[in-house]
Formats: sequence, structure tokens, C-alpha cells
Amino acid sequence: MARVFLGLGSNLGDSASTLRAAFGKLSELLEGARLSRLWRSRALYFTQQPAFINAAVVGECSLSPRGLLEAVNGIEAAFGRDRSKELAKGPRSLDIDILLYGSLLVSEANLVIPHPGLGQRLFALLPVLDLEPGLLDPRSGEAFSRFAEALPLQGIYLLE
Repeated sequence: MARVFLGLGSNLGDSASTLRAAFGKLSELLEGARLSRLWRSRALYFTQQPAFINAAVVGECSLSPRGLLEAVNGIEAAFGRDRSKELAKGPRSLDIDILLYGSLLVSEANLVIPHPGLGQRLFALLPVLDLEPGLLDPRSGEAFSRFAEALPLQGIYLLE
């Protein structure tokens, strides 16, 4: 079993309800799953779209990294995501990213762990730090809290 951190995001429909429902599905995959607080963030890359609601999930996983990717892609599809029809970095009903998979480093087609954007995105870091404030980057050994402190404000606020 590996302890995994997943990032969740949505900006279409009732995003907060979508994230809570997706957490229910993820709880079936991850033992001891916990959900961070919900955060509202403005879009960073393609800015002409609604704000996102973001969260993170942590839990113990028995699936391989590739198996986990297939499972979360299936959950995204169940919530209406069709990657073939969406604009890159654009609006989406549900996005689930594998942020960390234990201390494993993976670099494969369509699967990079730790997620390459984790250390640059407050909308991913702050929910993860909700769950584990002292979490360390498996690449550098540096605390993710230091990454968050070094980033400029990116328009992210607690939803609740």
C-alpha cells in the first residue's frame, strides 16, 4: 500500500457538490481517505473561464500508479469529463490529478509523479498542506510549505 495524494478541481456546475461526490468514489479506492477543505481559485492559464473549486484527498492505495490513473480517469468520465472535447486548461466538470504516490518518482507517457505542477500551484499545494502541513517533496526533500511560501498570491481562498 502506498500513501497517495490526489488533487481535485472543478469549475462547471455545482463544483463543491461534485468534489464531495468524487471524494465518495475515491473513498472506495483509498483506505482511510481524507478530504481537505475546499478552496476557490481563479483560473491561472486560460483565464476566461469560471473560478475553480479545489481540494485534495489523501489515502492508502493498493493499485499501481497506472491502475490508479485509470481508476481516476474513470471517475472523471462518470462525472461528465470528456477529454477529447475539452479545451486544454479550460473548463471541466472534474479533474483528478495524482500529485504524490508515496515517495515514488514516475516519468512515463501521460503519467508523471510527483505531479510536475505541484510545487508551482497554490490551488494544489494549499489543499495538500491542509491534510499534511509537514509534507516533504520526494525529489528534493524540501517541505512543500516552503514552496507555498515562495509563490506569489494566485487568487486562492477558502470556500468554507
